[in-house]
Amino acid sequence: MLVEYEIDIKENMLFKKWPELLELLLCDRTTNKNIFWATDVYERQYGNRYQFKSHITIDLITGHNGYIIKPRIAKSKKQQKIRIKDKAEVFTPSWVCNKQNNLIDNDWFGRENVFNIEHDNTWSSTKNKIIFPDGKTWLDYVRELRMEVACGEAPYLVSRYDTTTGNYIDVSERIGLLDRKLRIVSENTVSEADWFAVAKWAYKSIYGYEWQGDSLLLAREALLFTFIDFFEEKFTKEPPLDYLKEIAEIITWNVWQMDGVRGVLPCSCCNDKYVDLLGEQTTKCCVGCKNGDIANHNGIYCYVRDWNKIDGRTKQPKKLKFISLMRNKK
Repeated sequence: MLVEYEIDIKENMLFKKWPELLELLLCDRTTNKNIFWATDVYERQYGNRYQFKSHITIDLITGHNGYIIKPRIAKSKKQQKIRIKDKAEVFTPSWVCNKQNNLIDNDWFGRENVFNIEHDNTWSSTKNKIIFPDGKTWLDYVRELRMEVACGEAPYLVSRYDTTTGNYIDVSERIGLLDRKLRIVSENTVSEADWFAVAKWAYKSIYGYEWQGDSLLLAREALLFTFIDFFEEKFTKEPPLDYLKEIAEIITWNVWQMDGVRGVLPCSCCNDKYVDLLGEQTTKCCVGCKNGDIANHNGIYCYVRDWNKIDGRTKQPKKLKFISLMRNKK
């Protein structure tokens, strides 16, 4: 490795070295504003600029505030307990993520022990180049869609560190769904240009959403630095800034802030109180919340991109309401 970045990616370091990237990673593509905290924990500690619905801005997490965003393992036990109570935030050990990710690959490849061999609560990666079954190619695997729901710090997608112990995981031993795709890219490309072209499709093929803004930022940072790690492992140099910007843009579309039950931005549904013509106070409820109908919320529905389709008007990849994909699966 040219540089081994800490598991706790410091926003001060990121802002000093790549200010454009930190700005990108805070972007919410649905509203074109910044992601927001979506938790009361920070207001209790740091005041009203950190309220539930306050946007996460660069000045709130850099400078003297550069220590505020931390992985769950680095948070105090008290804060961990609060988040467990508020949002049932319990993270999964890497060995469990590996077992479950292996089940997906066992089915896809039609055989076991493709990427690693499990040993109780650990594993060892296979060393030989991955061989693909008849009728499937390495490009098929790279472009196969994968998603982590309620992703937290995205331990199923990338495994720079074990979210329950804080232990760093070497690139050769990583077990995330995206890690596996990037391994395949590295094994089957030679030139930097080819590697980058296919790595972009690996990023376009993985998705994840998260309620809380700090965890979302940590997930996005983990995906970005996973790109840096694999690029350095392959080419023994740091990737250029224009590569990082492209990857960061893809990440902000594919890993986004959402209430997964409703398909809208957290707490964006309105249940307004008003006084009717008889002078009585009435509450106008969100129909979707009242009836449990995901298609009829009055909140802000979240958008993602279909990277395989181009919008004829904008000439950009097509934007879709996320719930339209859910409903098509029924």
